[in-house]
Amino acid sequence: MSTKRDYYEILGANKSASLDEIKKAYRELALRYHPDRVPAEQKKEAEEKFKEISEAYAVLSDSQKRALYDQYGHSGIDQKYAYEDIFKGADFNSVFQDLGDFGVGGGLFEEIFSDLGFDVFGGRRGSSRRAASRGRDLEIAEAVTLEEASSGTEKTITVPRYEPCTACSGTGAKPGSKKVACSQCKGAGRLVVSNGFFQMTQTCPRCRGEGSLIQTPCADCRGEGRTKVTRNIKVKVPAGVDTGSTLRIRGEGEAGTAGRGDLYVVIEIKPHALFERHRNDLLTELDVSVSLAILGGEVEVPTLEGKVKMKIPAGTQSGRIFRLKEKGMPDLHGRGPGDELVKVNVQIPTQLNSEQRRLIEEFAKASGESRDTDGLKEKIKKVFR
Repeated sequence: MSTKRDYYEILGANKSASLDEIKKAYRELALRYHPDRVPAEQKKEAEEKFKEISEAYAVLSDSQKRALYDQYGHSGIDQKYAYEDIFKGADFNSVFQDLGDFGVGGGLFEEIFSDLGFDVFGGRRGSSRRAASRGRDLEIAEAVTLEEASSGTEKTITVPRYEPCTACSGTGAKPGSKKVACSQCKGAGRLVVSNGFFQMTQTCPRCRGEGSLIQTPCADCRGEGRTKVTRNIKVKVPAGVDTGSTLRIRGEGEAGTAGRGDLYVVIEIKPHALFERHRNDLLTELDVSVSLAILGGEVEVPTLEGKVKMKIPAGTQSGRIFRLKEKGMPDLHGRGPGDELVKVNVQIPTQLNSEQRRLIEEFAKASGESRDTDGLKEKIKKVFR
C-alpha cells in the first residue's frame, strides 16, 4: 500500500475543485514554503514540502493524470509514469507569471529539483551544465527622518554583495588557465545510477553539475568565481513612506548566471521630537496658559512645513484636540495628505505672586466658590461620628 499522502489533502483542495482552484491552492502553498522565505534551519524541510506540493499540482493540474489518479489513486500514477515524467507538461509558469522575477519560478525549481536529472518546465535537460540561476536578493534597512518621509528624498545606500571576480571574469580559474573535464562524469555533469531494473540520473557530486573542474584556482577569488565588494547605490525614497515600507531596486542584488537579484530597502522612520505619527496623521501637543484657555486667542503651532496660526476658542478644556486639515503626511499612493492633530494642555501655575493670588480669589468669589475651611472641618466630623 502506498504511503504517500493524498494529493488533494496536500493542496487542501476538494476533489471537485476546478483547475483555477487547484492553481490557487498550489500558488499559496508554494509561496509559503518558498525556501528563500523561511529561516535557514527550516530550508531543508521547506524544500521537501515544496517537492510534495509540486508533485501534487503536476498530477491534479493535468486532466489525464488527474483522471487516472481519481480512479486508481497513487498506484495508477506510479505504474504509468516514472517520477520525472509526472512533471512533464505541467504548467508551472502561469501560476507565477504575475510575480515577474520574484524568484518563485524556473530558477527555484531548477535548484530544488536539480538532483532529479530533469527540467520541470520542459522535459529532461539537454544541457550537461548546471542550469543558470538568478542572483540572490538582498535586503537592507535604511532610517529616514519624518521630514524626509514627508517630502521624499534620495539616499545613498551602502550595500555589501558578491559580484563576479574581475580577475577571472567569474570562471574561478586562474587567468590563462583552463578548466578540465570532470573525470567522474566525463564532462556530462550528471551520473546514471543503476539499481536493478531502475536507472536514475543525478548531479555529479565531484563537479556539482558543472561538468568541469578548476585545476589552478584564481588567486583573487580562490576559485569561487566571485568576490565580496561594497557598492554605494542611490535610492529614491518617495514621499509618504512609513516604517516597514519596502522599496524594490531591480538588478541591485547579487549576481547570478541568469542575471542579478534585486535589492529590497526596508524603511524605518526615526522618532521625532514634536510629532507622533498615526498612519498619515500627525499628533503634537501644545501647552497654553490658563488665561488663554479661558479667554481664547491665537497661538502658533509647529508643522512639518513651518509654523501656522491656530485659534483657541474661549473656554477650551485641557486635553481638547484640534485638527489642522491636510497638515499631516502625504499618502504614499496619492490619495491625499493626512491631518495634524493638536492636543492642548492647559498649564496650571504652581507659584503665584500676591497680585495673581488676589485676582484668582476674586474670580473664585465672583464664581460662587467658597474657601470656608471651618465648614469643611464640620463635614469631616460628621463622617467619623
